[in-house]
Amino acid sequence: MSINGTLVAQAIVFALLVLFTMKFVWPPIASALDQRASKIADGLAAADKAKSELSSANKRVEAELAQSRTETTARLADAERRGQAMVEEAKVKAIEEGNKIIAAARVEAEQQTVKAREALREQVAALAVKGAEQILRKEVNAAVHADLLGRLKTEL
Repeated sequence: MSINGTLVAQAIVFALLVLFTMKFVWPPIASALDQRASKIADGLAAADKAKSELSSANKRVEAELAQSRTETTARLADAERRGQAMVEEAKVKAIEEGNKIIAAARVEAEQQTVKAREALREQVAALAVKGAEQILRKEVNAAVHADLLGRLKTEL
């Protein structure tokens, strides 16, 4: 065989190989590449969508956190105010109760003072009667002289 015949035979075989490849091998490879490209594009679009959703979710979370912080601050301030009011109310009640106890103690002390004065008057009257008895050297009847002894008590 001559070199030209070999070259022509090889060119024909190469052309058949190119046609076979273009007809049967290339379309599945091209469709696989197209599918892969569309999957990558879909993945990128989903990633962009997820990124924007994440950004909006972060904004919502920050807004809710800020709202909860303000609510917490308001609740703490309200609790502090209530606590102060309770303390003030307890102070007022304690002062009132203390004043009641002091007033009751004063009344009781006054009553005891009156009782002590009455007892002292009785003792002084008894001593005066004994003293008069000893001076007169005779017995003084308390029942007979009750009016006199009552006046003596009031004078003392």
